[in-house]
Amino acid sequence: MHNDVFNNEIIMQKILIILGIVILVIGLLYPYIKKIGLGQLPGDVILKSGNSTFLFPVVTCIIISVVLSIIFNLFK
Repeated sequence: MHNDVFNNEIIMQKILIILGIVILVIGLLYPYIKKIGLGQLPGDVILKSGNSTFLFPVVTCIIISVVLSIIFNLFK
């Protein structure tokens, strides 16, 4: 019983480390991702009012979701 808890803790630690690395990589690659147009596709919601801007990239999220689903299914 103790081994199951220990294994779950190790799995959670690995997931958090991998998630942190992914966020770091996305942060480092963000200027290049912006240059290829992600976040500015047709269908992305952009609301501008005075000094504030609200951006909700609907189509970009769908494209990223499909690409990640394909990648994860390849490694399944």
